[in-house]
Amino acid sequence: MNNKVAVLVAVSLVAVGVGGYWLGQQRGSGGQGKPPGPTAAAPGPASGGPGAGAPQAVTVEAARVVRAALPQVITAVGSLRSDESVTLRPEVAGRIATIGFAEGQRVQKGALLVRLDPTVNEAEVKQARANMTLAKSKYDRAVDLAKSNFISGQARDEAESNMKVADAALAVAEAKLAKTEIRAPFSGIIGLRQVSVGDYVKEGADLVNLEAVDPLKVDFRVPEIYLKQVRAGQALEIALDAIPGRTYAGRVFAINPLVDAAGRAIVIRAQVSNPDTSLRPGMFARVRLITEERRDALVVPEQALVPFGSEQFVFRVVDGKAQRARVEIGQRGDGKVEIRQGVGPEDVIVVAGQLKLRDGVPVTLSRPAAQAAAGNGKAAAPQASATSGAPVPPAAPDARPANKG
Repeated sequence: MNNKVAVLVAVSLVAVGVGGYWLGQQRGSGGQGKPPGPTAAAPGPASGGPGAGAPQAVTVEAARVVRAALPQVITAVGSLRSDESVTLRPEVAGRIATIGFAEGQRVQKGALLVRLDPTVNEAEVKQARANMTLAKSKYDRAVDLAKSNFISGQARDEAESNMKVADAALAVAEAKLAKTEIRAPFSGIIGLRQVSVGDYVKEGADLVNLEAVDPLKVDFRVPEIYLKQVRAGQALEIALDAIPGRTYAGRVFAINPLVDAAGRAIVIRAQVSNPDTSLRPGMFARVRLITEERRDALVVPEQALVPFGSEQFVFRVVDGKAQRARVEIGQRGDGKVEIRQGVGPEDVIVVAGQLKLRDGVPVTLSRPAAQAAAGNGKAAAPQASATSGAPVPPAAPDARPANKG
């Protein structure tokens, strides 16, 4: 009995609730008794009003892709070397009698630099010359006697041999005398001497160095992967830490055919003009080897690149929107980078603000010059305001229809 009463009470409560809801709906609809339905959507961004569904434009900076001369360069470090370098040493022992140069001065080829005491050598020359004279007289007499058959042919041959030995002894004595004079083998700048007048020097003792410094050589190494790109005759520039703000032009004239197995590098030798002798052998040099001179390379600012993994991308501005493009880059230098594939000349590339961009996002260019560059129909951009110079936002794209539930 109690269960039946509880069920009746619950049914009554449900009926009262439904009736109250229906009566409220009737009053809200003007009492016309229409069934409830979805109300009209209020106008606004969600109901197809202006700007519905359009992403907000991103302000960026852009630059045009241009053609420019861009040399292909290999950088390396090297050392300057004298064009010719020698340390003068005597070939005979003796005491230094004369020093014919001042340290650090220029000398010409053949100039007398050092003379050893020639007294002993001159005496030896005189002795050898006397022996030669006697041997020649004996030979002449032997020839005359041999014609009259007073001596044998063997005696004549011995006289001839003795004359030749005496002649050779004279030549040796004269050569030793000549070697007491040490002369410059080429023109150059003399170094610092290691001896003084009166010093006794043995064969091979260091006397002084002589350097030919105009032109100079520069030796440097590049990795072996550049083997096909380097050749004799290529131009280069060198800069020196000791002489900042100045560069010197040179040209490659020799490449070592032997690749250095220790460093897997190619040894290259170039020649640099040095008419004012401001460069000196042994100086450290930074080398820029120009392997190719490209006159019409496509160039963009280096900050336009957006790396992703091992690939590089840029954002183009096309019809007022950002468009991502994968590019193949080439040489870098002076804040510029060569684009070999992926963009064309006159394209407008985003150079600042890429982190906020995605494909298809509307963009506003912050530079009036860039906007003017983009206003060629190929990569449209908003124009700058005539009064404030600020860019006018682009027209919003068509609004998407509002959801109808």
